[in-house]
Amino acid sequence: MAGAVSNATFGSVLERLAARSRALGADRTICNWGGGNTSIKTSEADHTGRPTRVLWVKGSGSDLATVTPASFTGLRLDEVLVLRDRPRVADTEMVAHLRRCMTDPDRPRASIETLFHAFVPAAAIDHTHADATNYFACAADGERHARELFGDELIWIPYMRPGHALSRRIADAVEANPAGRLVILQKHGSITWGADDAACTAATLSLLGRAKAFVEARMAGRPAFGGARCAALPPERRRELAAGIMPLLRGAVSTAKGCILRFEDTPDVLEFVNSRDAPRLAEIGAACPDHLVHTKVRPLFVDWTPDQNLDDLRSAMAAAAPAYEHAYRDYLAANARQNLDPDGAQPVLRSPAADVNPAPRVILIPGLGMITTGKDAHNAQISAELYHRAIAVIRGAEVLGGFVSLTDAESHAVEYWPLEQYKLSLTPPEREFARRVCLVTGAAGGIGSAICRRLAADGAHLVVTDIDAAGARAVADDVCAAFGPGRAVDVTLDVTSEDSVRDAFRAAALAYGGIDIVVSNAGISSSAPIAQTTLGDWQRNSDILGTGYFLVAREAFRLLHEQGRGGTIVFIASKNGLVAGKNAAAYSAAKAAELHLARCLAEEGGAAGIRVNTVNPDAVLEGSRIWNSSWRDARAATYGIAPEALEEHYRKRTVLGVNVVPADIAEAVAFLASNRAAKSTGNILNVDGGVTAAYTR
Repeated sequence: MAGAVSNATFGSVLERLAARSRALGADRTICNWGGGNTSIKTSEADHTGRPTRVLWVKGSGSDLATVTPASFTGLRLDEVLVLRDRPRVADTEMVAHLRRCMTDPDRPRASIETLFHAFVPAAAIDHTHADATNYFACAADGERHARELFGDELIWIPYMRPGHALSRRIADAVEANPAGRLVILQKHGSITWGADDAACTAATLSLLGRAKAFVEARMAGRPAFGGARCAALPPERRRELAAGIMPLLRGAVSTAKGCILRFEDTPDVLEFVNSRDAPRLAEIGAACPDHLVHTKVRPLFVDWTPDQNLDDLRSAMAAAAPAYEHAYRDYLAANARQNLDPDGAQPVLRSPAADVNPAPRVILIPGLGMITTGKDAHNAQISAELYHRAIAVIRGAEVLGGFVSLTDAESHAVEYWPLEQYKLSLTPPEREFARRVCLVTGAAGGIGSAICRRLAADGAHLVVTDIDAAGARAVADDVCAAFGPGRAVDVTLDVTSEDSVRDAFRAAALAYGGIDIVVSNAGISSSAPIAQTTLGDWQRNSDILGTGYFLVAREAFRLLHEQGRGGTIVFIASKNGLVAGKNAAAYSAAKAAELHLARCLAEEGGAAGIRVNTVNPDAVLEGSRIWNSSWRDARAATYGIAPEALEEHYRKRTVLGVNVVPADIAEAVAFLASNRAAKSTGNILNVDGGVTAAYTR
């Protein structure tokens, strides 16, 4: 049957379509994250056994690079084609109609660009936002150059937002030009097609390859973006400045909603931010409508040059961030009352100004690089990936007459288009520690690793620190494997070293922009009668459990003050801090010092919204490196029992008759770090099964 693929099983059709899509999506110069869509038309039996023409198209909210057969939506093609000749179909009507055409209601919602996949008669269709064709689509003289290259093969469509009207226009143009092989959508992307999956892929890659070669030949030997205005700073200096500015920036861009930050200083970014034309080009707008939800209409370009110092950069950033937010709210207000239906059939809609985050998603700093923001590390990475594509498109468009973009009204109509916002609604609700960063010391041990996993399970990003570098790396890898790439980083940390502590917090700032929660958990133990306690034993306990907690808290306070958003610190102390421990004077005294340090810090931090609380565990043997050392034997000897009898000994001495495990401590930390404990500071939470002597009152 013409215009459809037949003689294939249902499973193999979708498997081939998914494989074709992933092959395109693997190249981000062809497919933006989450952008573009692919389709295939088939002939298959419906649920009654009747032969039916079906359009399979990538569903909304998925990414071509990772699609599976389950990512595609099947629609009864003949029912979709009913809309082909209607003069006007509103967006809401289109969505409702497509929902009724679905062969399986449990499949994803159909893409907002489904109609042109249906209306163009080719069996297989690719729609991408490839750099190679967006060079032309976003150039002032792009159509002329594209016709020079492609001749009658080109179908050029002036800018229209996706929907029924655009789909009809594309189909009409394809039908009117039998020689056409490529549609370029002005300021948007391109469409290619073929008789089957293989032919479609071949056509897409061939046409994109020709476009890329044409533009790159014209870029050769020409200074990018008007040539260099300044030179990039040395790599280590870039990282030093980025770590120095990111906490301040994180506070500035988190006034409405918390953000996770990402720093990049790749060659393409540096070439752009250091160029003469970058300040002007960055203001023109997005390189593709699909970028807008993740990059906003334009980035924040910071007025600073590398010959200035960090204080100058701080001042520039402190002024630029609120100015950007003010300008963005003006943009919202100026475009709030416009018809968001391109066919004019839908009532005037307002943008959801009360619910938006006006902070920039992309921040460009000459000499330094690019910082992107997002609700999590993944979204900050998406913003970065998309702006890499914007830089590439801008460079190519500049040699084709100059980069052009959507008007502010067109940008707003896409950014707050209900069908585009629907993609965002597919994400699950944010969890308790979403948008927060937690640094945990001693994170490779039983308690520390349990804390990391518990907070990550509720949305936190983790800075996993330990003097055991391999152990910290293993915990961070475990968190990322369980909760997603980028959710944890590992840092080697010796809490007794000022330099090491400073470097760990610098690493946290560079990884995520800053911190919100610090859990001081690094620990050791020693047991001996006082007469047999060496000065070295005493000093080692004091260094790690006293000085170490002081150094970590001091650096945490500095960074939290820099962010200006408050924060929370949780000390992991011990029952021994409240109850005298026989044959454990060095350990118990150091733990008592922790408790009082926490209370002092609670007094200091209150005015800045910094809460400091303590969890007091007792006898957490499970997974413990401390209890697997000589400490177990020494404590057993103190009680006159065998080492293997310790668990039972500790269980029997509790009021509740229980043993305490790392997950119990992690749960207490999660409570104190959360908004559920927002009005608690200076407190001690015993998690010991009930040791009467340790009751605080």
